[in-house]
Amino acid sequence: MSKNRLCTICARQGSKGVPNKNIRQFHGKPLIAYVIAAAHESRLFDAIAVSSDGDDILECSRIYGADYQIKRPEAMATDVAAKLPAIQHCASQVESLSGKQFDTFVDISVTSPLLLAQDIQGVVALLEKQLPINVITGTVASNSPYFSLVEQTAEGFVNLAKKPEKPFERRQDCPPCFDMNGAIYAWTAEHFFSLKDVITDRTLIYEMPAERSVDIDTELDFEFAAFLFNKRIHPSR
Repeated sequence: MSKNRLCTICARQGSKGVPNKNIRQFHGKPLIAYVIAAAHESRLFDAIAVSSDGDDILECSRIYGADYQIKRPEAMATDVAAKLPAIQHCASQVESLSGKQFDTFVDISVTSPLLLAQDIQGVVALLEKQLPINVITGTVASNSPYFSLVEQTAEGFVNLAKKPEKPFERRQDCPPCFDMNGAIYAWTAEHFFSLKDVITDRTLIYEMPAERSVDIDTELDFEFAAFLFNKRIHPSR
């Protein structure tokens, strides 16, 4: 049975780390253009919607091919606002405007311009085959909480973040751990609107390579992502 799928892209106007980053020029196009293009290239979605409190961002998303521009309420656009309610609000608005109910909801991060259509396809395939509550994306963690990641106590001392009963002699022997990269989130409709948290007791992870997992939050992230994108276009460099 074919499924109705909605792609949401949340692009808040305020950004202190990289001012105006969601529509900042990145290799000749606004940053948001890349994830809209990846969503189209995946050929999975009945609609692509952008949620933002910024009119300039919404207009930019229209120019680059988003089907719906959803104005985000101010309360969902503050520095401390959680992202999931904004995604749910966007999805609810699109269902109301389109008169269509969706089976699968996928949110793609504007700040992950290195992701590819194949990453989106992989996430959706995992969701619809394994039928968890949701799927998140991540890359293999550079440090293991069982081996080399420490946390500091109130007294200033450090311990392993996750101390095993028996110490591991090699990092390779530790349970697999991942850094969430925030690139893609996907949910089934059965649970989507009632959820309060991104991580549930039935969340699966889709592994993405490190070179596609850069999440732009600082100027250094922006420069590094631009460097990796340039290497993709010109691999000889």
